[in-house]
Amino acid sequence: MTRIFLSPPDVGATERELLLAAFDSNWIAPVGPDLTAFEAELATTAGMPHAVGVSSGTAGLHLLLVALGIGAGDEVIVSTFTFAASANAVVYTGASPIFLDSEATSWNLDPDLLHELLDKRRRTGNVPKALLCVDLYGQCADYARIVRICDEFDVLLIEDAAEALGATGTGPNGVEVPAGSFGRAAAFSFNGNKIITTSGGGMVVGTDGSLIERIRYLATQARQPVSHYEHTDIGYNYRLSNLLAALGRGQLMHLPDKIARRRAITAAYRQQLGDLPGVSFAPDAPWGRSNCWLSCVLIDDAVAGVDRHAVEKALAAEDIESRPLWKPMHQQPVFRDADSLVTGVSDGLFDRGLCLPSGSSLSSDDQARVIGIIRDVWPS
Repeated sequence: MTRIFLSPPDVGATERELLLAAFDSNWIAPVGPDLTAFEAELATTAGMPHAVGVSSGTAGLHLLLVALGIGAGDEVIVSTFTFAASANAVVYTGASPIFLDSEATSWNLDPDLLHELLDKRRRTGNVPKALLCVDLYGQCADYARIVRICDEFDVLLIEDAAEALGATGTGPNGVEVPAGSFGRAAAFSFNGNKIITTSGGGMVVGTDGSLIERIRYLATQARQPVSHYEHTDIGYNYRLSNLLAALGRGQLMHLPDKIARRRAITAAYRQQLGDLPGVSFAPDAPWGRSNCWLSCVLIDDAVAGVDRHAVEKALAAEDIESRPLWKPMHQQPVFRDADSLVTGVSDGLFDRGLCLPSGSSLSSDDQARVIGIIRDVWPS
């Protein structure tokens, strides 16, 4: 039997056709008509007027922080329950992260803790400059509350929507809008395991055209518009290539189908594993619609009689990839000296949670195989 991956790329004839057309046109790198078109198409998907393609989601977050003036001596609040890239981007600027725990309704950043932290810091005259809020596993955070809190304390809000393309959330006005629509700007990732991929790449979107143009300028080594190479700022080699943008355009055309398939996969796991003792799943928050990027299961070993390690081991023995939920940043050795405000929610999710194969190319037969192996682990 072939290996079942957690979330592999799902590409087809459309992507191949567009990629070869870009190749044959000799628009190889660094920019070209497919990159321009991909930026416009992705901006429309995210409901934003401006976008700039970059080499990765991490690069997008880094550039966004730099363009907003975040630097040495600043503090940035970051969701602790996330991939390291979210926090690393803050450190790249010389700023310091402050990690904030999750709430149970969506596993995203807890607005109550955010308000508690900012209220305490305001009384001491030391309010962090920005919040980098992550949309976890394809579900938007509670922006109806988070936006209001950031406005109250004059904190810049940046949305890390790397995992949430095609999802929706709700802001303070009660209107449901696409992920990437919240805060000063947002960053997406097109890494190989994301819901759409450009092999490697990312995009920053926003309403402020001058901010996006500043990021575009920084991403191309901050070169001045003269015939020779002139630089008045430190820049970065962070631009997305035209070839990869062509691949991304083909992927984006099929985004609704990919989301529908991932949602169906999550529904099947819920239906066919939900009767097992001690099993629960990532919650559906009431303020939007998840893209179900990854199907996440929680296993209460005290009830189940098995733990997530046993399930992970059983799947690995059959050449099936699974993965624990994110290890919180406040537990990471590299951030052991960082400030944090935690309640134990993300610690419990990491201890009990497992991501199951969720790719949009996962066949029904392969999913049935995964489900059968998991059910066999449970004590009879």
